[in-house]
Amino acid sequence: MAKKVLFVVSALFGLMFINAGLNKFYNYMPVPEDLPTELVNDMMAMSEIIWLTPLVAVAEILGGLLIIFPKTRALGSLVILPVFVGVLLTNTVVETSGLPLVLVLLAILIWILVSEKAKFKPLFR
Repeated sequence: MAKKVLFVVSALFGLMFINAGLNKFYNYMPVPEDLPTELVNDMMAMSEIIWLTPLVAVAEILGGLLIIFPKTRALGSLVILPVFVGVLLTNTVVETSGLPLVLVLLAILIWILVSEKAKFKPLFR
């Protein structure tokens, strides 16, 4: 039962990151009008580095795809981890309105990392 729940949760988690990555390329979700100035400044600074947004988008898409499938879930969690650190920091330092959702996503990512810990043991020998 726990494996099925983990699969569904991982699939939803992966799809959220795939959606976020695709949106960076195709801009199909409208940007809210009332974004805080500090967040807009951060987004503008990130867009100044031309290769950074596509890199994050590819990491989100690849990590999301890898997390969906159980065989590659451990690798996907490692690909998503640095992107998620940025999401977490943005939602704790710059704009806290999205923090409840980010904390749920953090719990899911921790659950995935803990459930895949046997695959990470060779990294720490």
